[in-house]
Amino acid sequence: MFDFDRVIDRHGSWCTQWDFVADRFGRDDLLPFTISDMDFATAPCILSALQHRVAHGVLGYSRWQHDDFLSAIDHWYQQRFALRVDRQQIIYGPSVIYMVAQLIRHWSSAGDAVLIHTPAYDAFYKAIEGNDRQVLSLPLVRNGAEWQCDMAALESLLSRDECKIMLLCSPHNPTGKVWRREELQQMADLCQRHGVQVISDEIHMDMVMSDQPHVPWIAVARGRWALFTSASKSFNVPALTGAYGFISDESDREAWFHALKSADGLSSPAVMAVAAHIAAYREGAEWLDALRDYLRANLQQVARRLNQAFPQLNWQPPQATYLAWIDLNPLGLDDKALQKALIEQQKVAIMPGYTYGPQGNGYLRLNVGCPRSKLDDGLDRLIAAIESLL
Repeated sequence: MFDFDRVIDRHGSWCTQWDFVADRFGRDDLLPFTISDMDFATAPCILSALQHRVAHGVLGYSRWQHDDFLSAIDHWYQQRFALRVDRQQIIYGPSVIYMVAQLIRHWSSAGDAVLIHTPAYDAFYKAIEGNDRQVLSLPLVRNGAEWQCDMAALESLLSRDECKIMLLCSPHNPTGKVWRREELQQMADLCQRHGVQVISDEIHMDMVMSDQPHVPWIAVARGRWALFTSASKSFNVPALTGAYGFISDESDREAWFHALKSADGLSSPAVMAVAAHIAAYREGAEWLDALRDYLRANLQQVARRLNQAFPQLNWQPPQATYLAWIDLNPLGLDDKALQKALIEQQKVAIMPGYTYGPQGNGYLRLNVGCPRSKLDDGLDRLIAAIESLL
């Protein structure tokens, strides 16, 4: 019913991934597999809702505190995660990372520390260090195809006086780890024991590719916490700008709204984002399920082709996200030399693993959110670049 093989030319659309690839990679003639948006048109139900809203003709100030929006979120969590949400806890913001940064400022002071699991999404480092906080890095431990958290090491870091917040990425970017319920419960208990607040970034919650389900932080939460997310990754609408979340404590919510409206002057949401969320969560499930099937097959294609070319990799698709976190360490390649070959010889842009911290050395993060024809072209170029260095 949905044609994900259709190639849409994104050039000239002010597109970060295609039109501004030179900003990060130094030249503009590259085939990009970079920033985590997709090359697919969004769900037809969303396009229809946006067209209907534009046809109305008036694009004035808007609100999100209404039943259409709140009930759509409640419906989604019931249908996808078998959870009822507390609508009083729902808050809104322009983006997940903005919301993360805002709550870091509220829950900590300059010089305090925020714990993250590494390798980590590069915006996490920026949100922490850009607000004069310290990064407490807890490396995930790889056990075969699965990534695990050393709970003893976690408790040691949480017990530090300067550690005020644990910033969780669930599912985890870039490894694609889906946290097990027992892991989340253990982390929740440890954070409560040491008086550490939790911010859970769950923007990839709908992109689980394995049989292991995503468990929202809501289901295990203790003490003071926040969960921030958006339909932007799942339904490929990040350009609309808009996110939402849950904050457990009423006084924290009041402080949130004061900062949002008074300090930052953000009193009106982007009405297109509100309309898109409602359409996605009420009518988009069938499209999303078809998309995940396609992305799962894309990830399997990466595994088939890479392992055929380089059997020693034995690469396995991630549990979640459309981001292939590829460990090339068994090949003994130099990261800088590989990037040079990819960019200058093969004219392809793939995110180097060191972007996500020292634990990413020897890795690549390849975005497979694209038609299969583009993916195969990119894999041809990646394999050729690797072979040129071996």
